[in-house]
Amino acid sequence: MKDPKLKRYDKDFEYSYAFGTYPTIDLLKSKPEKVLKVLLKQEGFGSEGVNEIVALCEEKGIKYEVNDRVIDKLSVKENTYSIGVFEKYECEIDKNSNHIVLDQPRNMGNIGTIIRTMVGFGFKDLILIKPAADIFDPTIVRSAMGALFSINFKYYDSIEGYSNEFPLHNKYLFMLNGAKNIEEVPFKSPYALVFGTESAGLSDEYAKLGESVYIKHEKDIDSLNLSVAVGIALYKSSLNKL
Repeated sequence: MKDPKLKRYDKDFEYSYAFGTYPTIDLLKSKPEKVLKVLLKQEGFGSEGVNEIVALCEEKGIKYEVNDRVIDKLSVKENTYSIGVFEKYECEIDKNSNHIVLDQPRNMGNIGTIIRTMVGFGFKDLILIKPAADIFDPTIVRSAMGALFSINFKYYDSIEGYSNEFPLHNKYLFMLNGAKNIEEVPFKSPYALVFGTESAGLSDEYAKLGESVYIKHEKDIDSLNLSVAVGIALYKSSLNKL
């Protein structure tokens, strides 16, 4: 696509932004073919991170420019020394890998944290059931700390649509009233870990899709934060998978 006229992000744009030094570095390393340009702030020159960005841009033939004014206009946080501008893209989900499925996720900070945790435990495929947040929103990109560029993701209109495409995946549904404690579950690959929203969780109808699982916690709270629950599930399933 042509060099876009840069404005504050809108979900209808064909491009998005990676705000910050390390998300920009991960973008350049993992998706260099999608980078449209890199903006740098004069104040950041001489720092290790900006030096690495410049070296990567020169190595890969990617245009970069110093433009303090545009960075200040686009960024929502102070001390932003770099912005990677990249073209949005689609992914294919690996049919042989284990998947994370989020039903109607809307909290961008949680989604970004989940993506970063996924990569930390070796999971690379994320399913989002609509309605769901825009995964290219810069808030998600930044909270994922660049890990977004290391995963595959795909939106589906319904859990049935996903299930029809991946009928061989064993589904583990995380529910407050789940039938089995996560400590007792042998996760049989290929599998999908399925989570609902923090406010509503998964409806009872989901239980028919696979094995319902709960994470035991004290009764002083109603539920765990979604990103915490996913992190526990990622850790336990990676230990107990067959």
